[in-house]
Amino acid sequence: MTMEPISHFFYSDRLKLQFWDYGQDGKPALVLVHGGLDHARSWDWVARSLREHYHVYALDLRGHGNSAWAPGAMYSVPEHVLDLSALLDIIDEFPIRLVGHSLGGIIVLHYSGIYPGRVQKAVSIEGIGFPSSHRVHGPASQRLRYWVEARREIEKRRQKTYPNLDAAMARMKEANPHLSDEVARHLTLHGTNWDSEGCLTWKFDNYVRAISPFGHNLEDGAELYGQITSPTMLFWGLESFAPVPENDPRVRAIRNSRLIKVPKAGHWVHHDQLELFLKETTEFLAG
Repeated sequence: MTMEPISHFFYSDRLKLQFWDYGQDGKPALVLVHGGLDHARSWDWVARSLREHYHVYALDLRGHGNSAWAPGAMYSVPEHVLDLSALLDIIDEFPIRLVGHSLGGIIVLHYSGIYPGRVQKAVSIEGIGFPSSHRVHGPASQRLRYWVEARREIEKRRQKTYPNLDAAMARMKEANPHLSDEVARHLTLHGTNWDSEGCLTWKFDNYVRAISPFGHNLEDGAELYGQITSPTMLFWGLESFAPVPENDPRVRAIRNSRLIKVPKAGHWVHHDQLELFLKETTEFLAG
């Protein structure tokens, strides 16, 4: 029988946020941080393996999973780092091990740079920040205009609904063709709610899509990541939509890091090549 994690809530920035406790009292703490438009139960396969060695926790970011949506849609990286810091103070076991995917990886690296003495090991799966060619690195006037217009468009947007689980699963597999039916079903079950008309909707707040026009500066990112003292492992899928950041100044700034490029994997390396990810991560965390 597979043990279900225990749901807990905590407060950060006046928001009620959820985290999941996969258990194993007395073992070193490890915290998993999911990516954008995702949820903490996306980590279940990873958590069930890593809990052999660690007391594993997984956070539902604000606006995601079963955590509260932020009034005014405050979803910049600093707010997410603030929430992670609140949870880690509750767990209160430092230095701690952190694993993040995509947005979660960015949050983990930011926390590791702000509080280097509090992090023992850090793992980031495709979570560095937007590539230098992305519009978030453009002139301030363009960034702000795009953000204002994107927010106004989201105000007009209705939540996408699906008549049944199969239809929502199909959308999940469209986003990541590598997913098996079993994984897609699990992610969809934990990532949807029923609306008043009997249709499924995604749990995440659509406003998380509007990328903040601030906080993505390459020089700031490199300075921040340059403060990281913990050994750091980075994963990148060779079939990802995001380019491998080998020459990215933020990657170069991390003093003690290793970049693993994973064949036959897209953006969700921990789903697409689970065994490889678990082998490398387990060895790295124990080393």
